[in-house]
Amino acid sequence: MFLCSLWKNPVNEVLLATGNPHKLAEVRAVLGPLGIEVLGLDDLPIVPEEPVEDAATFEGNARLKALAYARDSGRTALADDSGLEVDALGGDPGVRSARWSGVEGTREERDAANNRKLVESMRDVPESARTARFVCAMCLASPDGRVLAETRGTFEGVITVEPRGKNGFGYDQHLHLFEEGRTSAELSPDEKNARSHRGAATRAMAPLLEAMIRD
Repeated sequence: MFLCSLWKNPVNEVLLATGNPHKLAEVRAVLGPLGIEVLGLDDLPIVPEEPVEDAATFEGNARLKALAYARDSGRTALADDSGLEVDALGGDPGVRSARWSGVEGTREERDAANNRKLVESMRDVPESARTARFVCAMCLASPDGRVLAETRGTFEGVITVEPRGKNGFGYDQHLHLFEEGRTSAELSPDEKNARSHRGAATRAMAPLLEAMIRD
């Protein structure tokens, strides 16, 4: 975790730079019990213009988003960039995970198209070579343009071509977890928060947010 000098204003809330209700639920489940209110973009009276995510890494995109939303909202902002890395695909879909298929439409329609592409890409790959992981890079930024902290979490598994489970979103139905014997989508929300890439990145961020509240 990388830390800069703390933003001096007392903080008991943070803006999570997303309108994705699944991401909001995951982060709120970790930070809520600490007394930290997590706002989503839909909670703002005016939603700032979405920055172009054109960085080559998860960390770069998370930093870009956190700085932009903190500046434009005047709030301490927490942003993440996350996705799936498949070793047999050279790390793809990577930072393009959300729009890998090129299909436009609702989040559900994009997820379905992305998963179809993943399954087709994996059909001729032996199971032993289907290692993959979810990655989450998270960045906390202040309205005055400083990066306060950066964290990273991963969630290791193998790709299964048969979707399993009803929970989660994105590629969750296709990441089979080594130790669980289940896919990410077969975990309950509490189980996923305790193990997932986003849960790990958020838990690593929590001590700084708690320190900011104390200050």
